[in-house]
Amino acid sequence: MANNKLEVPEGGIALCLSGGGFRATLFHIGTLWRLNELGYLPKLDRISSVSGGSIAAGWLGSNWKKLDFNDSGIAGNFIEIFVNPLRSFTSKNLDAWIIVFGLLNPFSSISDRLIQSYRKKLFGNSTLQDLPDAPDFVINASSAQTGVLFRFSRYFMADYRVGVVNNPTIELAVAVAASSAFPPFLSPVKLILDEPCFLPDPKADLQREPFTSRIILLDGGVYDNLGLETIQKSYSTILVSDAGGKMLPDPGPRLFWGIQAFRVLNMMDNQVRSLRKRQIVDMFKLRNELTGYMLENQMDVDDNILKRVSRKGAYWGTYVDIGDYNPGNDVLNCPYEKTQVLANLPTRLWRFSRQNQERLINWGYAICDAAMRKYVDPTLPNNAQFPYPGGVG
Repeated sequence: MANNKLEVPEGGIALCLSGGGFRATLFHIGTLWRLNELGYLPKLDRISSVSGGSIAAGWLGSNWKKLDFNDSGIAGNFIEIFVNPLRSFTSKNLDAWIIVFGLLNPFSSISDRLIQSYRKKLFGNSTLQDLPDAPDFVINASSAQTGVLFRFSRYFMADYRVGVVNNPTIELAVAVAASSAFPPFLSPVKLILDEPCFLPDPKADLQREPFTSRIILLDGGVYDNLGLETIQKSYSTILVSDAGGKMLPDPGPRLFWGIQAFRVLNMMDNQVRSLRKRQIVDMFKLRNELTGYMLENQMDVDDNILKRVSRKGAYWGTYVDIGDYNPGNDVLNCPYEKTQVLANLPTRLWRFSRQNQERLINWGYAICDAAMRKYVDPTLPNNAQFPYPGGVG
């Protein structure tokens, strides 16, 4: 018999950092910058990330213990420890050289080169066990074998169809490479487990060879580009920073089957992203509507009821209009036509100019500030200033 009982989250705040190559990494730097200024980073219970978001999350997690949070939850050395080294990393060309090297060396794995780049330039030999106790960092990849999400964290490594590995010692460079192994050029990442280490689970229908020893992983955005699945059922407040791509209209689509197939895949990907976004935004709206109904009818606002069918939180993304977050223009100046230029920058692991780096960071910072003050806590201070001069362009 099916279990129709709704799962009610106990509480807590979770942050999702979407995919989108270096564009996403830079946009999320701005998001995390403003969250730090608002004292929200230590309040987070989980950070769920995908692809370019996992680069930012992995770097934040690996340096969490170096951040000097004060009593207000603000890290005074955030720029030095987190921002500047990550900006330097996104100033380097990554994907094209890896792909060229792989094509010229057919006996060398392209994904191995990606792992080596992350190991050499960011994470060293750090493993998942070097992540902090809290918040719980979850780095998401997609399983090419089971067709579902594969999750890496300090506490577990899991595919619900195969099972769970407790306290994994996988390198951070491997986890982030799996999360950002965009097909077909940078994928797949192969994870070989020498010993059977999945906990016995009768509900895991694929807990057998080769699924338990040879794991083939793709970019997390293939399955869930927002990283929502690992947090939606468990946390009552959800923050979503979305730097993912958007399918643009084409007045004259090509008829050649190869190019046509590529556009069809983009259409399918765009539909999945749109549905996930619509689902979480609708849950936010429903909470506001139910709260308004209860107050209007002089009912007690029952948080347990609200949590069963809705969530508190905010969504912000590269493609939104900041004016929609505050009709009174109580936000940083981000003209829509200029932010759309940033939203349409390439989704690659390819260096961005200093100017575009700063504009993307400024954009993530500004829209995060607007969304947090509008939908999460209207009492937050209205003291935001662009991290870099020039705004968004």
